Amino acid sequence: MKEYRVLTGDRPTGRLHLGHYVGSLQNRVALQNRADVVSRMYMVADVQALTDNYDNPAKVRENVMQVVLDNLAVGIDPTKTAIFIQSMIPEIAELTVLFLNLVTVNRLLENPTVKTEIAEKGWNAGKLARAFDLGEVIDGGERPGVPTGFLCYPVSQAADILFGLANLIPVGADQRPMIEQTNEIASAFNRIYKTDLFPHVDILVGETGRLIGTDGNAKMSKSLSNTIYLSDDADTVAQRVRGMYTCPSKISVSDTVSDLELAGNTVFQYLDIFDTDTELITGMKQQYQNGEIGDSVGKTRLTEALNTLLDPIRSRRAEYAQDMDGVREIVELGTNYARGVASDTMSRVRRAMGIDYF
Repeated sequence: MKEYRVLTGDRPTGRLHLGHYVGSLQNRVALQNRADVVSRMYMVADVQALTDNYDNPAKVRENVMQVVLDNLAVGIDPTKTAIFIQSMIPEIAELTVLFLNLVTVNRLLENPTVKTEIAEKGWNAGKLARAFDLGEVIDGGERPGVPTGFLCYPVSQAADILFGLANLIPVGADQRPMIEQTNEIASAFNRIYKTDLFPHVDILVGETGRLIGTDGNAKMSKSLSNTIYLSDDADTVAQRVRGMYTCPSKISVSDTVSDLELAGNTVFQYLDIFDTDTELITGMKQQYQNGEIGDSVGKTRLTEALNTLLDPIRSRRAEYAQDMDGVREIVELGTNYARGVASDTMSRVRRAMGIDYF
C-alpha cells in the first residue's frame, strides 16, 4: 500500500470562507482518518502572504491565528495534524534559494495561476522587460510592477511542500499549475543531483470544484467582497444570501426562466452543494422555472442549509478562541515538529548536492 505524507496550508490574509471549505478544508479533515496517510502537516503561509502584503505585515500577523482558528473549527485535530508557521522554519527559505536555480523567469511568468493573480491585482507584467519595474503609468493610471517575491512564490511553494517530502496536497483546482511546477522542480533536482529524494506530488481537489462568489462572479474572493465566511454569524449569513445573484429576468414569482438562466442562478448552485435533500432541491428548481415560487423561497432554504453547516463550526471556533494561549501552544508544538522534519530534509539535500562541508 502506498503511503502518503499530506501537507496543506493557507495564506493568512483574512478569515477563511466557504470557497476554502469546499476546495480544501473538507479533504483536510477526511485525510486525518485515512490509513494510508502516515503524516499530516498544516502550514500558515505567512511568507507567501507577504509577497503581496509586504507593505502591511501587521495584516498578515493579525490573521495568522485567525486561519488557525478556522482550521481547528472545521475539525483539524492537532493530535493528528502538525500546525506550523512558515516563517518559523528557516530551512524552507534555504530550500527556496536552491530551487530558484532550477526554474527560469519565463517559466514563472507563464504559470497560469501566477498570470491570473497578476491580472486580478492590476499589476504591470505585459512585457518581461518591464515586469519588474516599480511601476508605470498606463492609460493615465498607475500600474505597479510585479514584486519579485510574488513572481517567485511558486518556487517557495515547492519548497513548502518538498521540505516535508509531502506527496499528497489537498487544494483547490486553481492550484493545479502550482503543483505541476513543484513536480518539475522536484524532477529537476533528482535528475541533476542523481537522487530520488523528492517524491512526485499528487493533488486532491474538492469534489465540488471552485465555488463561485455570491455575486455570480466566477471566484469567491475576499477582495471582491463576495464571500460567506466560516465565522459569519447566522444573521450575517442570512444577509449575504439575501443579496445573492439569481436570475435577472425573474422580476415576479410568476416569471418563468430558461435552463440556461437557472444554471447561472447562484442560490441554486449553492443549494446543490450544501443542501443534502437533493430530491427537494430538484423539485424547487422545477417550481422556480415554472413560475410557481420566487427567489425568497430558495434563499430561505439556502440560509437554513448554510447555518446548519456553520453552527457547529462557529461553536468550536468560539471554544478555541476562549483559550488563545492553548491555541498558541498547539502552533508552537507543531512548529517544533516541522523544524525537526526540515532539518532532516536539508541534511539530505546538502548531502545530495555535495555541499555538506563539515
